[in-house]
Amino acid sequence: MRNLIVLGFVGLLAQLIDGSLGMAYGVTSSTLLLATGIAPAAASAAVHFSEIGTTLISGISHHTLGNVDWRTVSIIAVPGGIGAFAGATFLSSIPGDTATPWVALLLLLLGVYVVWRFLRLGGRRPQFPGKVSAFFLAPLGVVAGLMDAIGGGGWGPVGTTSLLSSGRLEPRKVVGSIDTSEFVVAIGGSLGFLFALGSQGINFGYAGALLVGGVIAAPFAAWLVRLLAARVLGVAAGGFIILTNAKTVLESLGASGYSVLAVTVVLAVVWISMIVWAVKQERIARAATPKDEVSVSA
Repeated sequence: MRNLIVLGFVGLLAQLIDGSLGMAYGVTSSTLLLATGIAPAAASAAVHFSEIGTTLISGISHHTLGNVDWRTVSIIAVPGGIGAFAGATFLSSIPGDTATPWVALLLLLLGVYVVWRFLRLGGRRPQFPGKVSAFFLAPLGVVAGLMDAIGGGGWGPVGTTSLLSSGRLEPRKVVGSIDTSEFVVAIGGSLGFLFALGSQGINFGYAGALLVGGVIAAPFAAWLVRLLAARVLGVAAGGFIILTNAKTVLESLGASGYSVLAVTVVLAVVWISMIVWAVKQERIARAATPKDEVSVSA
């Protein structure tokens, strides 16, 4: 029972981060399940089954608050579900550790670009054309869904990072669209794990505990996304991408635990400082912008 309560709190925290930054539910939940000795495929299966409920509530919440670009969802969701199904059934036996460092390095570089893109604005307000090419979205969905099933989390880190770096959608719609389309990805991955493992290989108790915590946090996370300015949300998401992937890259290079901890602490301090700077720049931009334009952009 105590394990289920702990998992409930983990699901709540993971969904709070995922619903507001567009990533981390799968990674956070899978990491804890793996730490308890659960096999990678079984851990990823439990996470995907819990995500069916959390992503449904998250998607409804994001839609209600206007955080979803339905064109993006309509293009990226089905390829994502197909990729997740393939990863769960045919590719779950392939070790993901080989590609993980390279993917982490790519995401880290994209995170740096996202942060730079929003910080370089100075007193100007960010602009978003609002349309991402289908030739970009469909392959992105397959790759992100594939990585999500194999690694227990990857839809958000890959999808959110890539869409933010494109600069086409405002951050809150990136987060809302990725979270909403993840419902299809969760279904695809879950069906794949049922096909590969059977119901006996999945701990539905763990999935249920994660689900309860995630459902509680989903509406609040969607509201938080609506509240934050695009500049602040972009820097917060980009910094989180850098922080999490820097740890993976350092560990793959053989860095000691103390070195990884030291670098993580420094990056965390820099990340917080960048968020504070973004808040100041947003205030400057709003002060220089007519109130009617501010209300429209918000």
